[in-house]
Amino acid sequence: MIASPVRLATTSTDFEAEFTARLHWSAQADAEIEDRVADILADVELRGDMALLEYTARFDALHALTMTELELTQAELKAAFDALPIVQREALLAAARRVRSYHEAQLQASGQSWSYRDEDGSLLGQKVTALDRVGIYVPGGKAAYPSSVLMNAIPAHVAGVAEIIMVVPTPHGEKNALVLAAAYVAGVNRAFTVGGAQAVAALAYGTQTIAKVDKITGPGNAYVAAAKRRVFGTVGIDMIAGPSEILVLADGSTSPDWVAMDLFSQAEHDELAQSILLCPDGAYIEQVQLSINRLLPAMPRRAIITRSLNDRGALILTRSMEEACQISNRVAPEHLEVSSLEPHRWEPLLKHAGAIFLGAYTSESLGDYCAGPNHVLPTSGTARFSSPLGVYDFQKRSSLIEVSQAGAQTLGLVAAELAYGEGLQAHARAAEFRLNQVPPMRGAK
Repeated sequence: MIASPVRLATTSTDFEAEFTARLHWSAQADAEIEDRVADILADVELRGDMALLEYTARFDALHALTMTELELTQAELKAAFDALPIVQREALLAAARRVRSYHEAQLQASGQSWSYRDEDGSLLGQKVTALDRVGIYVPGGKAAYPSSVLMNAIPAHVAGVAEIIMVVPTPHGEKNALVLAAAYVAGVNRAFTVGGAQAVAALAYGTQTIAKVDKITGPGNAYVAAAKRRVFGTVGIDMIAGPSEILVLADGSTSPDWVAMDLFSQAEHDELAQSILLCPDGAYIEQVQLSINRLLPAMPRRAIITRSLNDRGALILTRSMEEACQISNRVAPEHLEVSSLEPHRWEPLLKHAGAIFLGAYTSESLGDYCAGPNHVLPTSGTARFSSPLGVYDFQKRSSLIEVSQAGAQTLGLVAAELAYGEGLQAHARAAEFRLNQVPPMRGAK
């Protein structure tokens, strides 16, 4: 089994075509999946708990007569935490502390209400309030991700969300203790062992047991992604996530073993994940390939890594680090590592990335678990216009306007003039009625 990411060079005449082909990934779900998801959503919206119970039995082989059997109590979450080995408990708590600390700082920086008064004494500002109820989806099929619980629930908790509902599939009733313990640590209020499109439907529309939420966040498979896309508008969603990505900018100073393993760290997610190295040193790229060959056989998920690197990976020789930064901005990767002796020299040139990891010691995996910033990041180039999950995703903003009597005399004239120009006489008159001298209505006979 050999992993051979495609070798490209920006000096090649075919570089643009080959690189563009390597980047292409369609976010469009299978038509069959879309149709099936539409049926499930409609059924759960219509029949609520009964449909949810039937789909959970069908897809997860988890047979329950009532939703009570599928709800995880706070006592069960705490028991899962208490039963963990002490090393896991401490790691979970340490990660949660750092994630909470980062998002509390984020809240202070951007999540507060504000107002000011202008020269007429009118008050203008913004009121920031938390969403009432959110749902977080946590994968629980082929893999279980306690880190996703922390990254979704903690910023919601910090933002002030009153109720956090977690849904997690547990095929054949197999519950992951770390996921349950993470829910306890992160402050999840209610948790249910349901998953798939049916869980998204329950959160979006509500059932007899699961209350309708305001927003759904968290990753899932193609069915979950399709369901989130369809319920958007009825509820808010965080994003439609594509395959995981890492792009490493290397100047050749970092151990090639480290870089090879960082490329593996995303490739092991699934066959569609993408791992790219950009480097102006051809000899160093060859060293990374040799490290890939030597380290791969020891990886438990080597088959997935191999397929990912062969199908979507790339080792790209650039003319310079400056050109590497330009290409990185085109890609707008989910994870961007600047593996350089001078990472802060290159960081100002980097505009588009979900998260930027500076320096050789900053592996992407630290960001996934415990550095503090959120690991729910935009993929598939959407970092050009979207941001990591944060407290701002669990808040909304209301404008505050209090116009003084003096302010109404000035603003009323402006508003009336523009309203008459738009042909909206009632708008104009509403402003004019508050003037000290009310003019006759324009156009009146």
